[in-house]
Amino acid sequence: MEILVTGSSGFIGYHLSRALLEAGHRVVGVDNHNAYYDVSLKEARKEQLKAYDGFTFKLLDLKDKETLMSVFESSRFEVVYHMAAQAGVRYSLENPDAYVDANLVGFMNILEACRHHPVQHLIYASSSSVYGGNTRIPFSTDDDVDHPVSLYAATKKSNELLAHAYSHLYGLPATGLRFFTVYGSYGRPDMAYYTFTEKVLNGEPIDVYNYGDMERDFTYIDDVVEGMLRLREKPPKPNPEWKQGESSASTSFAPYKVYNIGNNTPVSLERFINVLEDALGRKADKRYKPMQPGDVQRTYADIDDLERDVGYRPDTPIETGIERFVAWYKDYHGID
Repeated sequence: MEILVTGSSGFIGYHLSRALLEAGHRVVGVDNHNAYYDVSLKEARKEQLKAYDGFTFKLLDLKDKETLMSVFESSRFEVVYHMAAQAGVRYSLENPDAYVDANLVGFMNILEACRHHPVQHLIYASSSSVYGGNTRIPFSTDDDVDHPVSLYAATKKSNELLAHAYSHLYGLPATGLRFFTVYGSYGRPDMAYYTFTEKVLNGEPIDVYNYGDMERDFTYIDDVVEGMLRLREKPPKPNPEWKQGESSASTSFAPYKVYNIGNNTPVSLERFINVLEDALGRKADKRYKPMQPGDVQRTYADIDDLERDVGYRPDTPIETGIERFVAWYKDYHGID
């Protein structure tokens, strides 16, 4: 297949692109290589992908609708994986315009491109952040997600609404993926597991928010990619019997579906730090602080529909995933 992956130099987009290439597909990757974090890491991911004959890269900001349309005109994409976004909850407090440009304008341009150049399946990145301050455990795709606690979460919820509108109006099969704290090699340096590793190895203190009373459903990158590969082959279909208030909120009368992709095993922040300390062979100097604005106390994915529809449940234990990440981190940064 010929597949478009936006954000191909990003963390998830890179791993997804590599898996698609290894499966023999042709991949066109687009990325704007913005400076939200170290661009050299994005360049390194891109160079890894360029080693595959089936990979083509285009440096492109999705705000540039005209150039994006030309990419669609020059190829016949069967599937689009839209992974590009302005990531990060905390950064959205400092630079909200970046989220509007990337997550709203950029996503709208992708929808328009898929409308005018029809594809078999659009799969796009949403986020567990849409659950906001949800207290129902585990988080279900049937739960109310109308009360975001960060601008980032609001843009991701907006993506789901826009995708539904295009699914209904233009018959675009669209699947949204609510990712839960994805981690692993070539990960994002702004994520806690990455910054904690860096600081512990440098003998610097780490900030532990909400005084350590937090839980995250850490999901290893290989598990996320496996779920995404399986879902590619299952574009959503309209449910003619769907009824407002009675049927699942994750499906529709339109060809639209939303899934959680998480490990279904929340890990306390204290345990996570202990696992990281064991993998590094060093103790962390912890500074306990109150909760940050826009953050949530816990995340926990209900993945029953993922297992039902594609027969898959992410299951990499945190100990295994962190050990693999630390090994990659030391190799990438040249640490013995």
